[in-house]
Amino acid sequence: MTNRGGKPSDARAGQRKDREKRVGARIPELGYYLIVTDTKETEKNYFEGLRDSIPRELKDHLVIKVEKAKTVELVKRALELTEQDSQYRIPWIVFDRDQVKDFDSIVKEAEKNQVGAGWSNPCFEIWMYAYFGEMPAIQESYICCERFAEKFEKISKHKYLKNDKDIYRKLIKYGDEEQAIKLAERCYERCRKDRENPSEM
Repeated sequence: MTNRGGKPSDARAGQRKDREKRVGARIPELGYYLIVTDTKETEKNYFEGLRDSIPRELKDHLVIKVEKAKTVELVKRALELTEQDSQYRIPWIVFDRDQVKDFDSIVKEAEKNQVGAGWSNPCFEIWMYAYFGEMPAIQESYICCERFAEKFEKISKHKYLKNDKDIYRKLIKYGDEEQAIKLAERCYERCRKDRENPSEM
């Protein structure tokens, strides 16, 4: 936002610097995102919270729509929805390793069809764990959920509920999103060196 002289007003410039500091000056790619997930609660609530947190000046340029589908139909549904509504030009699927059969095949199918694949191994809570500076190696999703719930309650003083519509706001309030992104990127790069399939990472 600029003032009439064409320069950012001091107040606005200060607010922008504060916001950039808060999110590590990470600027999202603008566009219309379609996210298809296989859960009706955790991931959906997280991404809708992220969508609702978008600054007002970006709301017309960064749009997120969240839809649900069966795990085996995630890619197919993402392609169908993109075809039906061409404004959603950036399709993604988001799902957990958990006990999903053909997990690696679903990731490969997404890549083959130019659909982004956001996957968590073993479950989405491992990503939320990263907001608090850790991504422990946990095999079972129920153990991951239990340990994340303990960590979340200890730090936030709130009980963790999978259907919490306010989960994104709480994570950015009590955790560090930029740190979470860096930690997840480091973890992914480390795993890629000696493991080919997402299910093994």
